[in-house]
Amino acid sequence: MLTLQLDQPYTARQMLEHHASHNPEMVLLRFDSGEMFTAKKLLSEVRLRSGAFLELGVSQGDPVLLWIPNSPEIVLSFLALNYIGAVAVPINTAYKGGLLEHVIMLSKSKLLVGDARLLPLLDKVNTGALRRIVAVGNHDELGSICTSLPVSSAKILRPISVSEQTLLRLNLIEVLVESTQCVIFTSGTTGPSKGVLCSYQHTFRAAQEFKHVGPGDTNLVALPMFHIGGVLGINFALIHGGCAAFVERFRTSTFWCAVRQMQVTSAGLLGTMVQFLLQQSHTSKERDHPLKRVVIAPYGQEALEFSKRFGVDVYTEFNMTELSVPLWCGPNDPQPGTCGVQREGVELKLMSPTGTEVIQGETGELWVKPASLFDIAHGYLHSDGHLKEPDRGLLGSSLLTEDGWFRTGDLFQRNSAGYYFYVDRLKDMIRRRGENISSFEVEKELLKLPGVVAVAAVAVAGDGGEDEILAILQPLSEVELDPIALLSELEDRLPAFMVPRYIRVVENMPITPTQKIEKHVLRNVGVTSETFDRVKAGYQLKRRL
Repeated sequence: MLTLQLDQPYTARQMLEHHASHNPEMVLLRFDSGEMFTAKKLLSEVRLRSGAFLELGVSQGDPVLLWIPNSPEIVLSFLALNYIGAVAVPINTAYKGGLLEHVIMLSKSKLLVGDARLLPLLDKVNTGALRRIVAVGNHDELGSICTSLPVSSAKILRPISVSEQTLLRLNLIEVLVESTQCVIFTSGTTGPSKGVLCSYQHTFRAAQEFKHVGPGDTNLVALPMFHIGGVLGINFALIHGGCAAFVERFRTSTFWCAVRQMQVTSAGLLGTMVQFLLQQSHTSKERDHPLKRVVIAPYGQEALEFSKRFGVDVYTEFNMTELSVPLWCGPNDPQPGTCGVQREGVELKLMSPTGTEVIQGETGELWVKPASLFDIAHGYLHSDGHLKEPDRGLLGSSLLTEDGWFRTGDLFQRNSAGYYFYVDRLKDMIRRRGENISSFEVEKELLKLPGVVAVAAVAVAGDGGEDEILAILQPLSEVELDPIALLSELEDRLPAFMVPRYIRVVENMPITPTQKIEKHVLRNVGVTSETFDRVKAGYQLKRRL
């Protein structure tokens, strides 16, 4: 099997064509639905879908919204947009209301490809520049979906052939590695979600640094395509000549069944996933599986327990959507809590708030300098919908310091052996169930609750090394707040992962002399005996797609 020369980055188009030419019968994609695609079949399907997008009016550089769970539809659409140099903009399938509207408006997209079950939510938001919708799935209700916009069946993306003129256009397109491949929305710290501009070089370098995947591996992709992890899942296969095995979502009860059925040899798991799997009853066949290597983050004691119990090698890393895995270690590193050591190709330093580098053992903010500017994200999507490639001389002006450093906003310590340990967030962000949650976005919805005059959302310790959300509410005088009623209303406004677990009511918020809420005070107080806990109260959130 001929592999790519990994001393240089490639676009998705280049890698698809390479494998179709040199390894045509190699299986590149598998899905839990049973569908699979060889390199030859995948390129053929992607080219037809690319032609369909061109005939729908999509041009090179145009943003296209993808609002679909993990499935052949979103992966083929993503790759087809990559093939013509258009920009894929996946939307979190839990988004609705203000969050959904923010992504649509910021992207300035004219076309949305979405799951038919989600599309009714568009009726309640400003759809901005959208001019057309392609519906995936059950089309029985198409007549009632967003009637102000034309809605087509996804069959339009699966033509038998395309015109000669379209084929000529398709063959003439040249996609550069510095071009924007996709926009991944990640939560802001003091404002709405940010659209991170990811180039092909950026996602190539990020996937290249995961050393648990090699030629011939089948890697499980349980993270969605609106996460950078889903995008990297495709790259693992394209870069190394292996297979990406997609499941719609992670399910504890079916995880090992999926591993066996799709012959998975490598996977990436969040700490909570590991915890759920360890809580399953022991069986005599729990080592009877093809899985060999797993990346686990965060890397707690559970990671070593997982390795011992299921007979797999475990690794860990630190990454952000904007970066390309600056920290990595494994297999089976005996230091729980580490995020890894510095990899080749990046410079790292830990900085104090005053801008000086801290000494070994002290806490500082992690700063990262890439070897090449396009090895990390090259900007954020601006409110004017700007998607053009920035001038090389000004590259990353919105991301990097003047001397080329990216500030992560995360606090670390480094020991004498060069291992980095995560300490805390400098940013005002909450991480829950693998999602980065902006407290700003939660607070915006909390303030809409009746009788509430001041709010704060902060992180408190949760299971598996992740956070739970504590909402602190200050009501109008003489107003008594009902937590159950508040939760019921929040469920209609927020994705389930953003609905607070804890609600604490206070008479007055602690404030600074400039009238800003002192969140650090509220965070330090944390969950009190009077705090409402929806889990202990037995409140069940409604499960949605």
